[in-house]
Amino acid sequence: MPELDISTKNCTVEQEGKVLIVTLNRPEAKNAFSPEMLLGMYKAWRRLDEDDSLMCAILTANGDTFSAGMDLKAGADGDQRSTGEFMEVMGKVPNVHWQALLRDNRPNKPLILAVEGYALAGGTEILAGTDIRVAAEDATFGVTEVARGLYPMAGSSIRLPRQIPYCLAAEILLLGRHVTAQEALDWGLVNHVVPKGQTLARAKEIAAQICETGPLALKAITRSLREIQTDVKEADAMLLSDELANPVFASADAKEGMRAFKEKRKANFTGE
Repeated sequence: MPELDISTKNCTVEQEGKVLIVTLNRPEAKNAFSPEMLLGMYKAWRRLDEDDSLMCAILTANGDTFSAGMDLKAGADGDQRSTGEFMEVMGKVPNVHWQALLRDNRPNKPLILAVEGYALAGGTEILAGTDIRVAAEDATFGVTEVARGLYPMAGSSIRLPRQIPYCLAAEILLLGRHVTAQEALDWGLVNHVVPKGQTLARAKEIAAQICETGPLALKAITRSLREIQTDVKEADAMLLSDELANPVFASADAKEGMRAFKEKRKANFTGE
């Protein structure tokens, strides 16, 4: 796969057909977040939004740890050096780090997560910003900030209670305890558990299925998942949903999808 020009030293971005593959690439530091890694992720999510040829993205990591989150060693010493480019982007986009970590301005296309090994603190926080999650049997999750006297600022205290039962979210957040892959599956924190070393392959299978769908419908449904929260009254939520749905039903893709169903053939979607 060709590496895209938006890649950075600690974040490799590649394109495979209609899929963007984003790989955290700082294995020597357990893929702890660095300014260059955040910059690469930020650029990847914005490319995903802007490029109509892309339909989804996979987030994975190089090495035996998905991510240890914030680089606590560098943070404790005040030594988390930022690159000139990162600081330049931050001057224009103050929340670039939160966009990178999928707290703010998530892309309006599906995000698939492929986790091997440990995904702790920010490594689990970013999970809550993805849509479909694949974990290896050896994966371990945990929002461990409380054990370090820190607050999970990437959104876990808000998102986890909305995505899994409240008591389980509270246990993760208040105890900082580790969660096994099987527990994560049982609790609904991940979708699939696969043998070690197979998460990216499974994520690509899921991405291939996504790429067979109608791009306009896919984007509208993803926006609905992003924008219409559970605290919106049902009647109001339905109106918001209709606003997203109406342009889809009026599209050439919708007509093609129904025509293909009638003719018992594969639909040829054009995104129009």
